[in-house]
Amino acid sequence: MFESTLSDDGQCLTLMDHGSGVSARFHAVWLRDNAWDEATRSPGNGQRLITLADIPADLAITGAAVNAAGLQVTFSNEAAPITYDPRWLMDHRYDRTGPASERGWMPAGVRCWDSALNTALPTARLDDLRQDEAALRDWLGDLVTYGFAHLSGGPVEDGALMKVVDLFGYVRETNYGRQFEVRTEINPTNLAYTGLGLQAHTDNPYRDPVPTIQILYCLESSAAGGDNMVVDGFAAARRLRDENAAWFDALADHCARFEYAGDNDTRLIARRPMIELTPDGELVGIRFNNRSAAALTDIPFEAMQTYYDAYRRLGEIIDDPAMEVSFRLAPGECFVVDNTRVLHARKAYGGAGHRWLQGCYADRDSLLSRYRVLSDPVAAG
Repeated sequence: MFESTLSDDGQCLTLMDHGSGVSARFHAVWLRDNAWDEATRSPGNGQRLITLADIPADLAITGAAVNAAGLQVTFSNEAAPITYDPRWLMDHRYDRTGPASERGWMPAGVRCWDSALNTALPTARLDDLRQDEAALRDWLGDLVTYGFAHLSGGPVEDGALMKVVDLFGYVRETNYGRQFEVRTEINPTNLAYTGLGLQAHTDNPYRDPVPTIQILYCLESSAAGGDNMVVDGFAAARRLRDENAAWFDALADHCARFEYAGDNDTRLIARRPMIELTPDGELVGIRFNNRSAAALTDIPFEAMQTYYDAYRRLGEIIDDPAMEVSFRLAPGECFVVDNTRVLHARKAYGGAGHRWLQGCYADRDSLLSRYRVLSDPVAAG
């Protein structure tokens, strides 16, 4: 059972849910802006049909009552009341109490991990995901939770990685093309195309926006070595925070610079913090790539030594074997990473045999959209 009360000036409505004992206050302007009547929202897609300029600055609530239809609110500039679902309002309440969130907090459903995940690798078979929406939902859920997932059972053919992208979205084309080859080259434009080992890193930090999803698909793996590794960048950042909050703040509060100039037609530059937070402290991104780091020029002189101390320690944490999940891809296998969170690496390889992977980029928003639709098809429809 719900009950509503108004403030004396009509600027605030308090909604009480007697069933749960929770109450929440709502401003008049917020309620009018978030109305779901057909004059305010398009019935087809839910997009707003009004702008804030259509709502008077001196708007007030002149009446409110809860009945069988819901919460009916009358505003000072309109004669007819607008009906709200009180449960929707409580689900979207912003009047909350509780301790302030720590810098580096993460939303529910996102889970940090370390090498213990070696024994519980999030994985699935491609045919299962193409035939079973529940299996696809669960695999995409692993990507949301852990930031990476493994896939097996794919065809061993040129361009097979596109079948993986088709599960959830679209290819993001770059100067590397729709897809790129990862194998040894003579005079390569990128160290990824050599047999050298690579430190765990995020890809393309010199782009703005950075590619958010990366897929690496194996077509040949007969050379010695070359195992793939992944590291949870969020876990590494939070470990740094727990060890030394000032170092965490240094990497979050100052911008690093990243550059790439692989040929005469390409010059990419981005200026972003290595640890990216929202204004309220949510951890939303990691950019870490020593190969592409440019000269640091955005840190004050007084903070530069602290910054380098923090940068060094973050690298040590990332290199710690206790943070690493490793696996060797066989032909027809691939892994997908959230490039805003998970760092990937490769051990050196060489000798007889060959190693051939194909890679491409996609966008995280389409992956999340597909996951939400599969998780709650009624709401999505």
